[in-house]
Amino acid sequence: MSETNIKEKYTPRLLRIYRENVVPEFKEKFGYKNSLAVPRLIKISVSMGVGDAISDRKVLEKTSEELAFITGQKAKISCARKAISNFKLRKGMPIGCYVTLRKDMMYDFLDRLITAAIPRIRDFRGFPSNSFDGRGNYNFGLSEQNIFPEVDLDKVSRTQGMNISIHTSAKDDQQARALLEAFGFPFRR
Repeated sequence: MSETNIKEKYTPRLLRIYRENVVPEFKEKFGYKNSLAVPRLIKISVSMGVGDAISDRKVLEKTSEELAFITGQKAKISCARKAISNFKLRKGMPIGCYVTLRKDMMYDFLDRLITAAIPRIRDFRGFPSNSFDGRGNYNFGLSEQNIFPEVDLDKVSRTQGMNISIHTSAKDDQQARALLEAFGFPFRR
């Protein structure tokens, strides 16, 4: 086979940064002897709760389509675990949607979030650094889906927020923060 017939396998930009820059830096900074011991991203979970889905099921379908369009992966519908009479909610009713991203799709989503979506947030000064859970995972919320360039503003009927959870293999919050900063994640100073 000639070289023109062989195609290079696609590698996300952040994954290349991790392999070329982050791993050697962490081995030196934190004293890791093995490259596999260096903290890495495990998964990113994106979820949207839709309270209006109780009265109108089409709102949930539209939100699920938008989430799938933003993340590049089909969203799964989540149902209520228990009934709450004050909210007219019964057990098993669909009330939200979520996506769990792994591997290449995870790195692509994080890259688009950091380079394209977050700079479009008005009056943004960085995410708080106290949203770590003590085990190296970071959680934050976005108030609207309009910051993503994939979303067509003419087709958006209602503004919908989302929760994003970044799961890492770091043992503590300091290393998880250093990992996210190495990717260019903006933390408040």
